[in-house]
Amino acid sequence: MTIADTDVLIDYLAGKGEADRVERLLRQGALRTTVITRFELLSGTKNPKQLARLAQLLDAVPSLALDDAAADAAAEIRRSLERPGSSIGMADSLIAGIVTANRAALLTRNRRHFERVPGIRLA
Repeated sequence: MTIADTDVLIDYLAGKGEADRVERLLRQGALRTTVITRFELLSGTKNPKQLARLAQLLDAVPSLALDDAAADAAAEIRRSLERPGSSIGMADSLIAGIVTANRAALLTRNRRHFERVPGIRLA
């Protein structure tokens, strides 16, 4: 399973970046996102047209929840990165926790950021 990060889905909506790859994963039914990314996308819409396009995409991409296992993984990730002073922030820690708890791969443009997360697989 591949989980799309916020930046990848924004690029997809704009028709750039990994748009072809996202389209292929959508057709295969192999793409997911997180409730954190869903929140980030919805809160960033600026007009009804953007919201309508985004709603169509979110209908096609199931969101994975922040359950107990994901929250526990996110907390461990955040603690392990804050100790040496290389935090990735709360939202990205939560995304990383969901990805690792679901044993998935993260499709993101922000590879340098997420490469710091122990044990995460990047697509």
